[in-house]
Amino acid sequence: MVALRAELSGQGLDAGASTIAVMLAREGIDAPSTRTIHRILHRAGVVAAAPRKRPKSSYLRFEADLPNECWQADFTHCPTTAGDAEVLIWLDDHSRFITGISAHTTVKAHTVVEQFRAAIDRHGEPASTLTDNGTVFTARYVKGVCAFEIELASRGITQKNGRGYHPQTQGKVERLNQTLKKWLAARDRPADIEQLQELLDAFAEHYNNTRPHRSLAGRTPAHAYTNRAKATPRHNPQPTWRIRDDKADSNGRITLRRANKLHHIPLGAEHKHKTTRALISGLDIIVIEKTTGEILRELTLNPDKDHQPLGRPPGPPKGTPRQGGIKKGTTHKKL
Repeated sequence: MVALRAELSGQGLDAGASTIAVMLAREGIDAPSTRTIHRILHRAGVVAAAPRKRPKSSYLRFEADLPNECWQADFTHCPTTAGDAEVLIWLDDHSRFITGISAHTTVKAHTVVEQFRAAIDRHGEPASTLTDNGTVFTARYVKGVCAFEIELASRGITQKNGRGYHPQTQGKVERLNQTLKKWLAARDRPADIEQLQELLDAFAEHYNNTRPHRSLAGRTPAHAYTNRAKATPRHNPQPTWRIRDDKADSNGRITLRRANKLHHIPLGAEHKHKTTRALISGLDIIVIEKTTGEILRELTLNPDKDHQPLGRPPGPPKGTPRQGGIKKGTTHKKL
């Protein structure tokens, strides 16, 4: 038991009495109780006295009833030889199964959406998500909508956010961050993002399929994740409209911010300085004059373009004579 603890600790793995009991049982060894194992380790002098902790009964604990009922997400910092990196993690709340883990120079709004979609491609859609209030997850505190919120709404996935300055709400993924850093610290520092990603893949493989989880009665997250039917989003996405009032500029344009990106929408010079109201549902936009209700423009936003085309049909090629007129540069001939 002492040797097994040393081996596990050297690999940056959990080496508590519960883990040792499970590992011995997997080898077909009749293991004593966890209390007995702890006493043996304590007598061998390999257990440091832990500080007195708050009783577990005083914590408000929760756990999703089904796999994919809720995914927790967070990102943390990990060093490489080339510099600091950020690691984005998606964790199933019911099973503690890692549905996604990826290394990035910086986690941005589009990073969250891309990795969320990749996790969904592998494991299906969650019914809900739980994150902190970082701006890559929500823009509610700046009275906007970020790319991740738009993605969730389009899929009918419920978004939940923890209370500010209260990371315990996302306790499972916060605890996983600590486990990951301990595991990485037992290995050579990766040279770059690519090497870090290789380590993350190895960590997820071990964490999901080998490591016994104390909160799962010694089962692995993969066993708990695949042992029951998965939850799905409970409702179909319904179109919701938000309102933005604006005044057209001297060129007849208004602006609209979507997913932290500013878009310019021309209405036409004839509408310059008009007070407008934009009704927005996803990418669909209706712009009306606020005082009269006249529809000035309807469009589907192209999120890849800062300046949206006006949508009017193109005129004739340059140099084409006007109907009934004279081509520019020609003169009348005397008869």
